[in-house]
Amino acid sequence: MVDEAKPSEPQADPAVSVVGPADGERIVLGTTRMRVLEDGSHTGHRLGITESVLAPHTSGPPQHRHAQHDEGFYIISGTVRFTVGDKEHDATAGTLVMVPPGAPHTFANVTDRPAVMLSMFTPDLYVQYFRDLQSMTADGRPLTPQAGLHTMSRYATEPATDFA
Repeated sequence: MVDEAKPSEPQADPAVSVVGPADGERIVLGTTRMRVLEDGSHTGHRLGITESVLAPHTSGPPQHRHAQHDEGFYIISGTVRFTVGDKEHDATAGTLVMVPPGAPHTFANVTDRPAVMLSMFTPDLYVQYFRDLQSMTADGRPLTPQAGLHTMSRYATEPATDFA
């Protein structure tokens, strides 16, 4: 006898998360301003989402690879330059860039205008990385390359030294 799949029953009062335009945790990393829209606490840690405003001429992180999560970037306004290995892509408003685990990548705003992008992380583990970086620089100390690499390694991320 084969069991028939039963449709899922609707929850009586499902927990829905709503983050308004002035809401969300704020993270400041140099000239980049981030707003955490979903830290994974409402998605069973399957998905994290941030909104980032990159000031003009903001260099991004060193080219790196994630071992355990996909990363997606949706450009809301401006232009963000993505470097993937030795190829550059200028992503304008309406563009989605998906980076699978293992792909070397970085991004920057090389223009004279701010750029805004939505970043998605599946699973959510990288949201805490940004919190950690902010904490490390909260007292005004600059982030050393060694401290940055150590923090990256705690989130299954490593520099793409073959493209440095």
